[in-house]
Amino acid sequence: QVQLVESGGGLVQAGGSLRLSCSASGRTVSNVGMGWYRQAPGKEREFVAVIRWSNGAPTYADSVQGRFTISRHKIKNEVYLQMNSLKPEDTALYYCYITDYASRRSWGQGTQVTVSS
Repeated sequence: QVQLVESGGGLVQAGGSLRLSCSASGRTVSNVGMGWYRQAPGKEREFVAVIRWSNGAPTYADSVQGRFTISRHKIKNEVYLQMNSLKPEDTALYYCYITDYASRRSWGQGTQVTVSS
């Protein structure tokens, strides 16, 4: 069992920045990757970014490429999402997830990001 706790969400003006953090605890030895999804009101959950745990290789959604940066701290079992040049359309509940070697996912409770225009 893996537990994920997100933090760092909040309210920011368009063009501003936020940094999300996600801390994993429990059975994390088989961690393959950690990442972020988001869900805006009335919309489906969408992929944001993921980082390969072994080598730190990131993958981003087109909508955030060049503005968001994902990173990790292997010893702390933490993943971060630095979000710059935020837009109102980035407003959503951001969920952290972790994937193990069997492609099973565990999810956090989410942290709200609101970008005002």
